[in-house]
Amino acid sequence: MKQQLGQLALLVSDYDEAIRYFTDVLDFELLEDTVMSESKRWVRVSPPGSSCHLLLAKAANEAQQQQIGFQAGGRVFLFLYTDDFWRDYRKYTSRGVEFVREPAKEPYGTVSVFKDLYGNLWDLIEPVKQ
Repeated sequence: MKQQLGQLALLVSDYDEAIRYFTDVLDFELLEDTVMSESKRWVRVSPPGSSCHLLLAKAANEAQQQQIGFQAGGRVFLFLYTDDFWRDYRKYTSRGVEFVREPAKEPYGTVSVFKDLYGNLWDLIEPVKQ
């Protein structure tokens, strides 16, 4: 088997709040929500058709709680590729998503940076078609 990234853990403060955001605002699919214990669930979400998933991991202690929204030290952390930048940009702004950089045409595609509900920075990118 060749290697690939399967999923990334994203710290969240509340499972249900995070599920609502990713499914209702960003239109991700809820792939799994399995209760592991009284305080832990295995929750996976993903953009439709994506082979890489987010594991929504509820912060389990104060150190993890402090890292929510700051997992990449304030840099863009996640990159959401789209086949239609303007469709998704307009949809997200109409749903209250905060874009912190204006859309720009770059050599690699059309891109803008937005914050998720916890403050993590994401690039929304429509790559240049090759």
